Amino acid sequence: MRTNTHSIVIGYIAWIFGFMGAHRFYYGKRITGTIWFFTLGLLFIGWIIDLFLIPAMDREADMRYQPGNYDYNVAWILLTFLGLFGVHRMYMGKWITGIIYLFTGGLFFVGWLYDLWTLNSQVSERNLITSR
Repeated sequence: MRTNTHSIVIGYIAWIFGFMGAHRFYYGKRITGTIWFFTLGLLFIGWIIDLFLIPAMDREADMRYQPGNYDYNVAWILLTFLGLFGVHRMYMGKWITGIIYLFTGGLFFVGWLYDLWTLNSQVSERNLITSR
């Protein structure tokens, strides 16, 4: 049985900003998310096509990532709105790096960008550790 790790509603909300790759990062598609970021969603054409691809991206993310104590949606919301303060890291129990982010503006944006690329894997890893 497949566990729902990602929310299709949050996927569509992120799609609104999808011309910057937000929904693709959310679903773990880092490379195409970066391409969408630098090309404005492939000049908005890919962004519009993604409106119809989100259900498939959601199913794929649900199969790919490990469910557990840490919620992907909460982690992504915290990264999006409070990421520069490290709140998403504190949520996952990474207190030292969370405090470092708090005092350095997400380690001068570089750490925040890194987390944009790797947050799904970080949450999945934390869920694996806590499920043992």
